[in-house]
Amino acid sequence: MTSVTPDAAGLRELLLDRIRDVPDYPEPGVVFKDITPLLADPVAFGALTDALAEIALTSGATKVVALEARGFILAAPVAVRAGTGFIPARKAGKLPGATLGQRYELEYGTAEIEIHAEDLSTHDRVLVIDDVLATGGTAEAALRLIRRAGAQVAGLAVLLELSFLAGRDRVLSELDSSSRHSLLPLGERF
Repeated sequence: MTSVTPDAAGLRELLLDRIRDVPDYPEPGVVFKDITPLLADPVAFGALTDALAEIALTSGATKVVALEARGFILAAPVAVRAGTGFIPARKAGKLPGATLGQRYELEYGTAEIEIHAEDLSTHDRVLVIDDVLATGGTAEAALRLIRRAGAQVAGLAVLLELSFLAGRDRVLSELDSSSRHSLLPLGERF
């Protein structure tokens, strides 16, 4: 099956049409953005993969780091399509062997993500991929972790950016001059 990547407006419409709003999940007042209908549609998922792979290629990425767990689903096919390595950034304690971890603050406490220490080198340019940029804590931690591993940050790419939660502000200083891509920036509160 060959895929045809639509133009930016067509891609936006295709992706938005395949994302379902789930009111009051996981708690009252929250509208959860469910991407499983997008993943179930091979045309939409293929177009998303193509768009993210183009970002990886344009940024000169040699590896993609994906954030647990939906970032894994998006980034694995991107890595294959772009010809890069794939590095999962997992919750602390989920990876065997030697790991490198980064703690970060949440609105309700702290958390930590880890990668295998040997998976990145000083020769790597790394694109971080995730499904949603909300408050930015996990993305910020991943960017710091990449630098601590000695690799270069090539950028950050997300499917959805909930800009009213100000995650962009949190990650900009970690990106320096690296690129930030939000395929679907959503500004209004849900």
